[in-house]
Amino acid sequence: MVSNMLEKDEDRDAAEDASSGCTIPSVIPPEIAGRYNLTRDPDVERDVSRYVEIESGNTVTNVEKIKTEYVLGDSYDIWDVTTDDGQWWVISNLLNLYSKNLFPSLDYTLSFHIGLMMRMRSKPNGPDAENPDPFDEVARRREQAEAAYERAIEAVHYQAVGMQLRECLISLSTALRRRMEVIIEGEAPQEANFKGWMDLMINQLCPGDANKELRQFLKTTSDKTWSLVNWLTHDRNANQTAASIALHACDMVFGHSIQILVRDRTDNVEECAQCTSRNIRSHYDAGILPDGDYYTTCGSCGWTSHPDGAERHDK
Repeated sequence: MVSNMLEKDEDRDAAEDASSGCTIPSVIPPEIAGRYNLTRDPDVERDVSRYVEIESGNTVTNVEKIKTEYVLGDSYDIWDVTTDDGQWWVISNLLNLYSKNLFPSLDYTLSFHIGLMMRMRSKPNGPDAENPDPFDEVARRREQAEAAYERAIEAVHYQAVGMQLRECLISLSTALRRRMEVIIEGEAPQEANFKGWMDLMINQLCPGDANKELRQFLKTTSDKTWSLVNWLTHDRNANQTAASIALHACDMVFGHSIQILVRDRTDNVEECAQCTSRNIRSHYDAGILPDGDYYTTCGSCGWTSHPDGAERHDK
């Protein structure tokens, strides 16, 4: 009795839907669904599609950016890619793809990707025999200082850490001079005069009134760190805390010195010709005559340097 009543209700509902013209839409094919994405970025989509097709051997039918995650200062763009033979997650920085059959959870996939990229980007801190660098000696002496710190017990052992760090700072000033042409007016500082050499190089790398605060900070940091390691070397009551602070202070000077040395390369960013945004991306198009070429786009306003211009986005 009850089942008969339910069947009648379902039949009546179906009849009402049919009479009102209401129908349940079928699944939209991926290649059609992509047309209704209001936040498309055609140039990046082409890059992602090309990457997936090369890596998977399949034809991409739809690319959709899901979101951007920020972890420890790094950004990771996440894409949902459909091909003629499956679906993939594609995550940037560094770009890699993951089959949804093996990685159904996006959150797990992102965590896996970040861990994998960190391992790939990590490398031993010591000198690389295949790629020698002027800073190899600095790294070697820094490792020796840390090893001495880890084994230290008596005050004399912590004094030895200060001595290693002192030599490390001298090696740093030497390495910096090998990477730049230092302008010397008058008599040059002695070889082991860390403060004298750093003063010259910081003045040269941070000239003018615009760099006054940065220049003073770098000089003060270098001077105080040099004084600290020399004090540690001669302190008959040297201890673990003082040695640890000296190690971290030297690390800060190393990092600042390398950053300021390459600041022209890192700060000389390209700006959009239309809106002056720095959100400039580089792409490659094999169809640019005669043999393919790179072009840039603006992630803020959509400007492109591609020869076909904005017409390319309509294709």
